[in-house]
Amino acid sequence: MTEGVRSATESVHLPDLEGDGRGVLFEGEPKTVRLALDAGDRVPPHQHPDREIVCYVVEGELEVALGEETVELVAGDVARFSGDRDISPEAREDSVALLVLAEG
Repeated sequence: MTEGVRSATESVHLPDLEGDGRGVLFEGEPKTVRLALDAGDRVPPHQHPDREIVCYVVEGELEVALGEETVELVAGDVARFSGDRDISPEAREDSVALLVLAEG
């Protein structure tokens, strides 16, 4: 096996995960997070320096503030953005998103 290459396949069934907030799905890189927010909940502005982020909205609707820009995402939408900006998602309705944070 080549150093740094995983030999096992890992899988998670998102609907089986319960609760609000953030949950890391797998150990190691890339960091993969399930974000569940109730309608009206917002994650305070924060950054993930040196990361590229892919956000897939599984269900619901999110308004994501990215610095001076705001992006509206609904179930089925995928967005990619730099973690160097202030990021603050807010749920317009109960929402679940899958976030992949890759080293950039």
